[in-house]
Amino acid sequence: MFISEKLFKIMPRSITPPAKSIDRILAVDDSPDNLFLVEAILAEEGYEVICKPDGISALALIKTEPPDLILLDVMMPGIDGYEVTRRIRKNLDLPFIPILLITAHDHSSVVEGLDAGADDFIRKPVEVDELLARVRSLLRLKHSIDQQKAMSRQREDFVSRLTHDLRTPLVAADRMLHLFQQGALGEISSTMGEAIASMIKSNQNLLQMVNTLLEVYRYEAGRKTLTFSYFDIGQLVQEVIAELSPLIQNKELSLEFTPSQDCLTQTSVIIGDPLEIRRVVTNLVGNAIKFTDRGSIKIRLYLTEMQLNISNQPQKVMVLEVEDSGIGIAPEDQVLIFERFRQGNNKRSGSGLGLHLISLIVEAHKGMIQMESQIGQGSLFRICLPINPEFGS
Repeated sequence: MFISEKLFKIMPRSITPPAKSIDRILAVDDSPDNLFLVEAILAEEGYEVICKPDGISALALIKTEPPDLILLDVMMPGIDGYEVTRRIRKNLDLPFIPILLITAHDHSSVVEGLDAGADDFIRKPVEVDELLARVRSLLRLKHSIDQQKAMSRQREDFVSRLTHDLRTPLVAADRMLHLFQQGALGEISSTMGEAIASMIKSNQNLLQMVNTLLEVYRYEAGRKTLTFSYFDIGQLVQEVIAELSPLIQNKELSLEFTPSQDCLTQTSVIIGDPLEIRRVVTNLVGNAIKFTDRGSIKIRLYLTEMQLNISNQPQKVMVLEVEDSGIGIAPEDQVLIFERFRQGNNKRSGSGLGLHLISLIVEAHKGMIQMESQIGQGSLFRICLPINPEFGS
């Protein structure tokens, strides 16, 4: 515990401009004198100050009324400032709140505080000008992050509304074009039939891109609802192959599916959202067909044990591999291939969203996606899905 005389070093203060907006600052210290001084100094600068004498009461307030900044003494009875910091950072429901630790200890305590999640520190005795400068700096950081998040939310909402608005005329156009193609609106010539078929294909491609963009938004905004159930992924792969096989008829291309003996004799049933996993398989096999004109596409399915992340123990995993002999992906493109709107230099058509959506779906299933590729030799995509994924609360 430090009394007020030891907390602040009395020095002439420079004149600083008042705060432009009212920011809420939470000061946590077990010394009433220290809290009184902090409140007086910050209130004079135009800040709203809330004072708490211990970590427990501070955490209760933060949970219900998150402040814009926290001034946190390290040494307090009960739980110290390090533990308070760790608990704040573990609460993912909270917005970003910068934490300024106040300590009288040596360098090692500063390192511990920063490792716990603090954003800055200041040593006792505290110079008032230095305190105010650090407060202003951390509040600028807070406002910048809040502004970026607000802009991101606005952009996501715009994309959501845009995709919804685009789908309606595209679906209407698709239905109208099919009516023309079927002759429901009058007899059409063979030349008109070919033109209408081309328009239908282009319209469907655009509709697929819009649907993909909408799905990406839902995943990234946390608004995608998955329906998990037991399903046979081996049977699902066979169904996708049957649907896409007509696409290779005009190519010198073979399509092979080889499930392992384990999948044949035991089971290839996993837990997941079958519609979303079908989207993954369709996208991977469809891409392989699109970028491979001759040679082969080999699809393998097998069971293995592996560690999917650092915290988990090895577990049973279903692995799906799609390997093609196509154009391949350059090394510089492989690093970014799963990001939004990214395509390799050998792109043909598409939005650059398909592989990004695949990565989001696999992540939602607690799985992992890997890729190997060489220019001119082809690519291999490997999807690893846990048989029984464990989901946190």
